[in-house]
Amino acid sequence: MEKVSNSGIFRVHTQSSNLVIGVFKADWCGDCKFIEPFWPEIEEKYGDRITFIEVDTEQVPDLVDELNILGIPSFVAFTDGRELVRYVNKARKSREEIEDFLNRALDVYRTLHDTAERKEE
Repeated sequence: MEKVSNSGIFRVHTQSSNLVIGVFKADWCGDCKFIEPFWPEIEEKYGDRITFIEVDTEQVPDLVDELNILGIPSFVAFTDGRELVRYVNKARKSREEIEDFLNRALDVYRTLHDTAERKEE
């Protein structure tokens, strides 16, 4: 997962037509550290369908405010510069909850792309 340390690089990534998940974290966050042991398995499981970027909330506070990130870790799905869906709250997130969010993000992404393809036909 590429670490993003400024809003310009973040915007470049989220302009992609692929599904991009911004994972908003901070070094001091205990709940962020909680997901570290199982995160590599999640990346491996979804890595062929999702691009993950890690956003350090301490390095981009203006972006965090702009996106209204209220708790960390938070997960926000983007494609073509648009936010699709998010999983943001102050509670600790389990592996199951994160995977449920990723599956929902994939469903929204597929629906958007299927609709766009039908319009082109």
